Amino acid sequence: MSQLKTIRSLKKRTNILVLVFMFLFVQNAFSAGPSGKDGFDAGQMILHHIYDSHEWHVFDWKGKSYSIPLPIIIFHEEKGLDIFMSTKFNHGKSVYNNYKLDHGKIVFIGDGGQVDNIQTSMIWDFSITKNVFSLLFSILILLSIFITISRRYKNKKNQPPKGIQSLLEPIIIFVRDDIAKSAIGEKHHEKYLSFLLTVFFFIFLNNLLGLVPFFPGGANLTGNIAVPMVLASLVFIITTLSGTKYYWKHIFAMPGVPKPVLLILTPIEIIGVLLKPLVLMIRLFANITAGHIIILSFFSMIFIFGEMHPAAGYGVSVFSGLFVLFMMTLELLVAFLQAYVFTLLAAMYFGAALEEH
Repeated sequence: MSQLKTIRSLKKRTNILVLVFMFLFVQNAFSAGPSGKDGFDAGQMILHHIYDSHEWHVFDWKGKSYSIPLPIIIFHEEKGLDIFMSTKFNHGKSVYNNYKLDHGKIVFIGDGGQVDNIQTSMIWDFSITKNVFSLLFSILILLSIFITISRRYKNKKNQPPKGIQSLLEPIIIFVRDDIAKSAIGEKHHEKYLSFLLTVFFFIFLNNLLGLVPFFPGGANLTGNIAVPMVLASLVFIITTLSGTKYYWKHIFAMPGVPKPVLLILTPIEIIGVLLKPLVLMIRLFANITAGHIIILSFFSMIFIFGEMHPAAGYGVSVFSGLFVLFMMTLELLVAFLQAYVFTLLAAMYFGAALEEH
């Protein structure tokens, strides 16, 4: 009975949390929702929240935008290094030291007030954007959590886990036993366990942070193609370096296959080696980005129908709100699922590379 009460209490808290997140997401999404000449521009609003940014938008009030500024770090091949805060750009309306923010990109403004493409090509942008800040923030969280847990294990051996340690220990054991051991094997799994745990918790944490509609959440880090590309590249490098002679023999000269057939199979196997990390990258990028787009699209329906007729907007808002509530609950599952799938496939690639004769 006590366990049943605990489960019911947890469900109620989860539902309340999702409702609060949805309310804050609505406020954050449409306080900055751009309007075109003919009214609400859904496409611009969606892209605005999916793309990276040099400032962290909070809300609009009486036509004025309020944002958390981020550092702008620019190296120009002729002018040198320049460091300042994004407030100098005034949300893209002002020019500072010949630099201007144009649709999320820093450009060089010449003496005539026009964009100088030649000078713009000399700009190296090392700014701390939303995604960079989210990356550093998630790394800091992971380090602080796991260093603390590691110290507890060392200082309090043979004692039951407490707090966040008790929450994460089953997940760590799950990754070790059900992913690393099952896919790589008992003999070699420990060699790759630290990488697999890092990838799993990094993706899972950033997927969750992407669902939080206020600072320091809301950045679409795992939906930025560069991040899945780097993670997939690391998997490819580790798999390539770990490959045994039997693995490479299977790739270039599959045993027991007639040589004429190898002319067909060998190029296919080589392409497969390159496609595996590509599939990893696209799967993570597409699933996370698609979730954001679907949620924002159904929010947009409220304003699109509302411009046609206020009654239509109110009517659609009921349907859109319920569907968005369902999608945000589903995205919590997707956040875990995508971390699990990426880690599992990476472990399977490692296991295939280490397979013995």
